[in-house]
Amino acid sequence: MPHVYSADGTSIGYDRLSDEGPALVLVGGGLDDGTENRPLGEHLATGFSVVNYRRRGRGDSGDGRPYAVEREVEDLAAVIDAAGGRAHLFGASSGGALALEAAAAGLPIDRIAVHEVPYQVDDAMISAWRAYRRELDAALDAGDRDQALTLFMRLAGSSEQDIAGAQAAPVWPALRALAPTLRYDAACLGDGPPPAHRLAMVRQPVLLTTGVTVDPQMAGLPVDFFGAAADAAAAALPDARRHTLTVEGHVADPAVLGPALRTFFAN
Repeated sequence: MPHVYSADGTSIGYDRLSDEGPALVLVGGGLDDGTENRPLGEHLATGFSVVNYRRRGRGDSGDGRPYAVEREVEDLAAVIDAAGGRAHLFGASSGGALALEAAAAGLPIDRIAVHEVPYQVDDAMISAWRAYRRELDAALDAGDRDQALTLFMRLAGSSEQDIAGAQAAPVWPALRALAPTLRYDAACLGDGPPPAHRLAMVRQPVLLTTGVTVDPQMAGLPVDFFGAAADAAAAALPDARRHTLTVEGHVADPAVLGPALRTFFAN
């Protein structure tokens, strides 16, 4: 698999899924080693030069320390350079927050689409987010990856039954390996609410998509959690548009999300 080297020397792995048309870089979200966006990338492979990369600390990408959001922006800059020097971006969940930070930082980006960025917009969720960040830091500092994952799942609206099921599932060891990157996603999302001062610096057209229903494993979230977050972010962006998809699940069906992205990026 090809790699690029970020400004601090960290090796970042990526896959070039196609080489046809404008460059499109896919940015993964929390607890994703680059596999979640691959089906969407394959769906968009006709008409776009799709690059799917592994964010630092995930899969075959390095994990240069100390961490800072600026380092992840530099990672993305190196991937965009490898993709041809300019690119559209698609960011899933917390990866959407990173994509918007990269645009605010002035990277050579054309259009940006983000799906269900989990910004916090009501007081109760903002308080829960800030408590989560403190507790997450404590768990990871103590080397307790199981507790870090449990904290994340509770914040994301999972029931205790869902958490117990995940802990017993074959995927849990892989999630434990990714647990330290939860701190990276938290840093990308910042204090919780959409960072209005940063989003105001994003001059590119931005598409914010959400599903019409919440993922069943996130049933504990407030009603229209992602929709309210997207609306608040759109209000802070100079050139934003909103689209609600008829999908279930936080990882959107490529057959539903793909056409909306294809239309947006083609304009």
